[in-house]
Amino acid sequence: MSAVLAQAGTVSVVTSFPKELTQAYKTAFEKANPDIKLEILNKSTASGVAYVRELSPGQRPDIFWASAPDAFEVLSRGKLLEPIADLANPAMPKDIAGYPVNDPDGFYLGQALGGYGLMWNTRYLAAKKLPAPAEWADLVKPIYFSHVAVSSPSRSGTTHLTVEAILQGEGWEKGWTQLLQIAGNSAAITERSFGVPDGVNNGQFGIGLVIDFFGLSGKYSGFPVEFVYPSVTAVVPANIALVAGGKNTSEARRFISFSLSREGQELLTLPQLSRLPVLPADKMKLPAGYPNAQEVAKRAKVKFDPDLSASRYYLVTALFDQIVTFRHKELQAAMKAIHGADAALAKKPNAEAASRLKRARALAFTPLVSEAMAKDQSFLALFTSDKKNAETNKQVTGVEGAWNSKALDNYKQARQLAEEAVALAK
Repeated sequence: MSAVLAQAGTVSVVTSFPKELTQAYKTAFEKANPDIKLEILNKSTASGVAYVRELSPGQRPDIFWASAPDAFEVLSRGKLLEPIADLANPAMPKDIAGYPVNDPDGFYLGQALGGYGLMWNTRYLAAKKLPAPAEWADLVKPIYFSHVAVSSPSRSGTTHLTVEAILQGEGWEKGWTQLLQIAGNSAAITERSFGVPDGVNNGQFGIGLVIDFFGLSGKYSGFPVEFVYPSVTAVVPANIALVAGGKNTSEARRFISFSLSREGQELLTLPQLSRLPVLPADKMKLPAGYPNAQEVAKRAKVKFDPDLSASRYYLVTALFDQIVTFRHKELQAAMKAIHGADAALAKKPNAEAASRLKRARALAFTPLVSEAMAKDQSFLALFTSDKKNAETNKQVTGVEGAWNSKALDNYKQARQLAEEAVALAK
C-alpha cells in the first residue's frame, strides 16, 4: 500500500531546463505541497518529445516543460497533451507583442518568456582585442574565427529556436548561409546547450549563441559576461503542459498552477535563474533593473511562427546535424581558408582568384535543401512519419547520408578553391 501511495504522490516532469531552475521549483513546490514529490527527468527538448511519443498511455510522464513552442505543437498534433486552459492565471497578459502567451486551443500555457541572443566574456574579448557583437551577422566576420560557440538544434530546444529565429528573420536561403558561416567561425558545436554558457562564463569561449536566461543568469551571478538581444530575434513563451496518459494528473495540475502563480513567477527572477516572467511587473516583486519582457519583445523584429517551425522541426534538426554538427571540422577548415583568401585579395586583387573565392563561398555556404523543398509536404512527411516504419526509416537514412557526403565534398572543394585563390593573389 505504501508503494502505491508513494507513486500516487509523485509528479514526473520531463524538462530541458537546467538543474538550478528545476531544483528551485522542486524545493518551493514540495514545501508548499508536502504530500507531493516532484521527479525531474532532464532531457534535451528533442529527446523529451521522443520520450513522450514512445511511451504508452499510463507509462508517460505527467508534465512537459520546455522553452520551445514548436515542440509543444508537435506533441499537441500527436494528441499527446491534455487541455489545461482552466489552469491559466487570469492576471497573465493574452499576448507578448502580438504573440499569444497561451496555446489558443488550451493544450499548453506560457510559464516564462524567452528571447535569443549573444553572450560574451568581457575579459576574453578584452584580452583578444575583439569588439562586442551586436547582431548575428557580426559573427560571420573573420575577427571572430574560433571565438564563437553554439550547440546543435537536435541537442537543444533553445538552439533550435535560435536557428528558427534566424531562418524566419532572414529567410531560408539567407538564414542558412548565415548559420553556416557562424558555425564555420565556431570553435565548437557543444553537446548540450549548457555547454555554451558554461564555456563563455569560464572563458573557454569568447561568444555564445544562447537563450537570454543563460546570459543573464551568468551576468547576475557575478561572471564577467554581458548579453544582448540582436534585432533579428524573437521573444516567445517557454511553456508547460499536461501529458496525456500520465500517471498522476491531479497532482500534476497542482504543479502547473503553482508555476503560474505569483510565487512561481517570482522564482524566475532569482539571480541564478534570471528568466523573464509572464506575469506583468505590476503584479509581482521584481529586482531593481530587471529586464522588461514587453519592452524586449517590442524591439524584436521576428514574429515567430510556431506552425512553420513545427512543420519543419525534424528537417531543420537533421539537416543541421548532417552539414554542421557531423562535418564541423571540414566546415571550419573551409571557413579558415575563405578568410585567408579574403585577406589575400584585399592586399592584391586578382580576377581569377576572386572567381575561385566566389565558387568556394557558394559551395560552403549554400544550403543543401532549397526553400521550395523545405515547403514540400511529401518531403517534410519523411521526417515526421513514424520512424518505426522500415521503409521510411531507410529513405530518411539515405537522404541524411547524401547530405553528409555532399557537405564533405563541398567543404573540401571550397577549401581547395580558397587556397588556390590565395596562391593566385601572391
